[in-house]
Amino acid sequence: MPLYMDRHDLPDATAADLAAAHVRDLEVQGRFGVRFVTYWFEEEARSGFCLIEGPDAESVEAAHRAAHGMLPSHVIEVDQASVRAFFGRLNTHPPGEAYVESAFRAILFTDIVDSTRLTQELGDRGVMRLLREHDSIVRGALASFGGTEVKHTGDGIMGAFASAFQSVGAAVQMQRDLRERDGVKRDALDVRIGVAAGEPVTEQDDLFGAAVQQAARLCACASPGAIVVSSGVHDLCRGKGIKFSDRGPVVVKGFDDPITHFEVDWRD
Repeated sequence: MPLYMDRHDLPDATAADLAAAHVRDLEVQGRFGVRFVTYWFEEEARSGFCLIEGPDAESVEAAHRAAHGMLPSHVIEVDQASVRAFFGRLNTHPPGEAYVESAFRAILFTDIVDSTRLTQELGDRGVMRLLREHDSIVRGALASFGGTEVKHTGDGIMGAFASAFQSVGAAVQMQRDLRERDGVKRDALDVRIGVAAGEPVTEQDDLFGAAVQQAARLCACASPGAIVVSSGVHDLCRGKGIKFSDRGPVVVKGFDDPITHFEVDWRD
């Protein structure tokens, strides 16, 4: 059965209120052919999120309406594997127990520079060898810094972190490991990295939303070997010993306003 994710904007609610609403959801779920898998409350945003198995979004809304009348502002179908990768785990807890979980995630994209040219120069086997080396280095850094791999993009990897600081730490390790690799190999493996942060459900009805789009765009505009982060990631890393250079605003596809971005000074 399809899996759905919904968001409830609840400016006056508490985690206990959402827990009570979840109990009422469980009481009526059988009438609508849905199953409420789990839920959490994001205190800072004053938002509640639910994961529900069901035949369609209309059944999800109908169950909420019958249970307590608190209808979601968004309901989207999601891929279970992607959700697990994004959050790292799906928490379940006893009905009625107030549960608070941050919806915040830092998103990281890597991109192998000039992958098309490399294919022409090295051939398919040569590029696949480079890609495997890239994947090994990136996945090692994700594991070391508590990140999860969301998906492989063909010439890069998308990762998610619960901490902006950890995401930048992983990006630095990736570039340093790549530099060490280049010191002993004949062919260079240049990679650009972009990092942004935000919440998974947005007004665009996309599971990952603007944070993913921003991270991907920043990655695309980074120079070879660079780590570029959004202003939000930069601000969350203040006072934690990471040096940045202000690169000013940049105009990127899909955003009406220029994005202020910073480059991580990772080189020794």
